[in-house]
Amino acid sequence: MRKYWHVINVGIQNTLVYRFNFIVRSVFGLIPLAATIFLWRAVFNGRTDSATVASYTLGEMISYYLIVTIVDALTAVTDDDWQMAGDIRDGAISQFLLKPIDYLYYRFCLFFSGRMIYSSVALVPVGLFILYYRGFFVLPEHAATFGWFMISIVLTAMLQFLISFTMAMLAFWVLEVSTFIFILFAIEYLASGHLFPLDILPPAVGKALYFTPFPYQMFFPVSIYLGKTTGAAIWQGLIIQAFWVVMLYGVARFAWSRGIRRYAAFGG
Repeated sequence: MRKYWHVINVGIQNTLVYRFNFIVRSVFGLIPLAATIFLWRAVFNGRTDSATVASYTLGEMISYYLIVTIVDALTAVTDDDWQMAGDIRDGAISQFLLKPIDYLYYRFCLFFSGRMIYSSVALVPVGLFILYYRGFFVLPEHAATFGWFMISIVLTAMLQFLISFTMAMLAFWVLEVSTFIFILFAIEYLASGHLFPLDILPPAVGKALYFTPFPYQMFFPVSIYLGKTTGAAIWQGLIIQAFWVVMLYGVARFAWSRGIRRYAAFGG
């Protein structure tokens, strides 16, 4: 384990070099969030028949997007998939085939250190934004709810990383993986609940999405926080979320082992 702690320390040091970039990214990331909130406020102000939209009050809807921003800061993969694909394409993974270090765990340590630093840096602008909208911000009714929320966030981060790792493994077979990554990002953005709460969709569509890992990348942990998922549904959701983590870990391992068999690096 000592070598992986060293990787985390190195990752933290490398990440701190770009802390200004993180501040700029987090600040400009609040612009689409503000636009989304203004849009939903206009929707609620224009309604005369009800004070809710698909069981969401205005405060809950704004809280939804604020929590999405927090979860995104804690769990989102930034350029890890690009870096992994680059390591494969450029032959940089050759060193990991000769050293007693697992490439998947190595990349996860870097992902963990990057999220830790980014979340710390982004806390200030995001915190100020939440403070501005504190009148609309909804807190969990019970302390246990926050605990389940944090467990789900950990599983969400692992899901995000494993999906990105698996996508990066395509670099063993294709020269450029950017198209696949962009397609996956677009699907995730819609199907994970990043753009809108999934329970405002028609029931048939929502149920179909729950046969995929996408709702567990964003909507599920946020719904726990807001109290939309309660009781036995929390346990069931966490078990399914853990199942997807185990499943994708197996897929990632399989993709790595198959890719290594056809990997060839020249020179250097």
